[in-house]
Amino acid sequence: MKFNLWIIFFVAVLAGIIESVDGGGWGRWDLLQSSVGITAMHMQLLPNDRIVILDRTDFGKSNISLPNGNCRRDWKDKALKVDCTAHSVEYDVVTNSVRPLYVMTDVWCSSGSLMSDGRLVQTGGFNDGDHAVRTIRPCLNCDWTETSTELINRRWYSTNHILPDGRQIIIGGRRQFNYEFYPKTPSSSSAYNLPFLVQTNDPKEENNLYPFVFLNVDGNLFIFANNRAILFDYTKRVVVKNYPQIPGGDPRCYPSTGSAVLLPIKNSAQAEVLICGGARRGSYTSAIKGQFGVALNTCARIRITDPNPMWVMETMPLARLMGDMVLLPNADVLIINGASKGSAGWEFGRSPVLNPVTYRPDNPYGSRFEIQNPSVIPRMYHSTAILLRDSRVVVGGSNPHEKYNFTSTLFPTELSLEAFSPSYLDPQFASTRPTIISPVNQIKLRHGQSISIRFKVTGPIFDALVSVTMVAPSFNTHSFSMNQRLLVLKNIGKVIHNGASMYLLTVSAPDSSKLAPPGYYLLFVVHKSVPSEGIWVHIE
Repeated sequence: MKFNLWIIFFVAVLAGIIESVDGGGWGRWDLLQSSVGITAMHMQLLPNDRIVILDRTDFGKSNISLPNGNCRRDWKDKALKVDCTAHSVEYDVVTNSVRPLYVMTDVWCSSGSLMSDGRLVQTGGFNDGDHAVRTIRPCLNCDWTETSTELINRRWYSTNHILPDGRQIIIGGRRQFNYEFYPKTPSSSSAYNLPFLVQTNDPKEENNLYPFVFLNVDGNLFIFANNRAILFDYTKRVVVKNYPQIPGGDPRCYPSTGSAVLLPIKNSAQAEVLICGGARRGSYTSAIKGQFGVALNTCARIRITDPNPMWVMETMPLARLMGDMVLLPNADVLIINGASKGSAGWEFGRSPVLNPVTYRPDNPYGSRFEIQNPSVIPRMYHSTAILLRDSRVVVGGSNPHEKYNFTSTLFPTELSLEAFSPSYLDPQFASTRPTIISPVNQIKLRHGQSISIRFKVTGPIFDALVSVTMVAPSFNTHSFSMNQRLLVLKNIGKVIHNGASMYLLTVSAPDSSKLAPPGYYLLFVVHKSVPSEGIWVHIE
C-alpha cells in the first residue's frame, strides 16, 4: 500500500498535478488505517481517546457495514431509503481499530462541540438533518441518539462554540443570519438576528459560512466572517467592537475557506487571532467555469483585546486554501492539508499542498514559518485534522466529489487515516521529552486551583524552559476547528528536583470560565518545546 502511494506521489509531482517541497527532514507520517470505511468530513476526539468521525448520508453506500445486519431506514434520504452501511464511525486511537456507528439523519456540513460532561453534541446538516441534534457519550459501545426537530432554524455550514456557562451557541449557516443556543432555557428559547451575517454575505459566493468564532478572554465572542470581524456580547445581543477589514479585502471563510485559530492564551488580559490562507474574491465563481486561481499566501494576525487593534500581515511559504490549523501542545500552530489553487466545493480544488507548515507565534516577525515533510496523500475538500493525547496529529478525509469516486478522477475519495508526528517527536528529542508521573489521567479541577505535577526527564533539564499547557479538543470540519483553545498555565514557584530525573512543578488552573469554559482538556508538560504525552483533566 505505502509503495503504491509513493509511486502515485512521484508521478503526480512530475506531472505537476500536486506540489511538494523538501521539508528539511522535519516531521514523520504514518498510515494508521488504509480505510475506516467512510471519508472523515467531521472529526472530534472524545475524552476516552476515541475519535468520532462523520460523513454524509445522502450519497449512497459507504464502505463499512452497520453491525448485526442493521439498516438505516430514512424515507427522506436523497439516495437510499434503506441503507445497511454506516456513515459514522468511532476510531480507537489506542487499539487502532474502527467501530461503525448508527447515525440517522444527514450530517452533511454540520457542526458540533463537546459539552462540559464530555458528550459530543452535533447539530444540523442537510435535508432531514438540518434541525437535528445528535449526541454521543464517551463510553464503551455507546452510539448516537438523535432528536430531529430540536433546533429552531435550519443549520447548515454553521459554527458552534462552548460558552462560560456550559451552553453551546450555534451561529449562522446557509441563509441563516442568526444564532441560537443549546440546550434551550426559558431565557434563551428563541433564535436571535445577527445583522453582521447579512452585512458579510456576498450575494454570489456567500463567503461567510462556517464563521470563525472564538471566546475572548472578556467573555465576549470574536466572530469573523468573509473579511472582517466583530466582538459580540451575546448576553446583551450587542456588538461591542467592529474590527478593521482584513488587508486586501479577500474573503477567508467558506467557500473561499482559509482557516483560523485563537493563539495560545497566556494571561487574562490579552488574546490574539491568526487567520491563514483562503481564496481570492471571485475564486468560487471562476472555479465553476474551470478557471482555478492561485490561493492566498498570507496570514493575518490581530490582538483582539487592544483598544485600537490592527491586522499584521505575514507571508506563508506555501499558498493554501482548505487548510486546517491545529494548536500543538508546545503552543506552535500546525497548518496542514488543502490546495494551492481553486476554491472549496465539489471538483473546485487543484494542486494539493502536501507539506504541513509550522507557525511559531513567539518567534520574531519574518522567522515564524517552517516547512515540514510532505505526505503522499492529497487532502482536498472535506479533509480534517485534530490533535491526539500523544501529541501527534491525526489526518483524514478528502472527498471533492458528490459521491464516492475511487477511479477516473484527479483526486480519489480518501478513506484513510494518517498520523503526522511533528519534529518534537523525533528520536533525537527523546531525552528532552517529559513524562507525567502524577497526577494520573482523568483528574478533576476547579478554576484557580493549584496543581502539582510530578514529571520525569531523562536528559539535562532547563528550568526556564518548562511550561504546562492545556488544550481543549475541537470539532473539526471544513478547515475550522470549533472550540479549539490552548492555555499556558501560570507557574507557581520554580521547578523542584524530586528524585533521580524526577521534577515537580506547581501551576495554577485558569481562574475563570471565561478563560476555560467547563469541560475536558488535555494537559501537557512542555520542556524545550517538546511536549509530554497529555493527561485528561476536567474543569468543573
